[in-house]
Amino acid sequence: MSWVTLILAGVCEVGFAFCLGKAKGLAGVPWWEWMGAFAIFYVLSAVLLAKATESIPIGTAYPVWTGIGALGSVLVGIFIFHEPATFWRLFFITTLTASIIGLKVVS
Repeated sequence: MSWVTLILAGVCEVGFAFCLGKAKGLAGVPWWEWMGAFAIFYVLSAVLLAKATESIPIGTAYPVWTGIGALGSVLVGIFIFHEPATFWRLFFITTLTASIIGLKVVS
């Protein structure tokens, strides 16, 4: 169950990155709405991470959490915000993903 909690924490990290992307260039009420959603995802992500570290070592949980957030944010950037999907960007996100899987395997 702790790994599910950790994965949800990482998904929430992707959620707050998405909200930042949506808030970019906005002003007024729409900006506040997206930043409110950002705050909710941010707090939820941190709380879930803290809960997961009750049984997963922090040296494993934190890199996995940030890795899920990084991978998800890159994918959101490419597929939703139409950021470039260059060879090197995909290469390094693939190596990051392999490292996350490696941490899970050895934990």
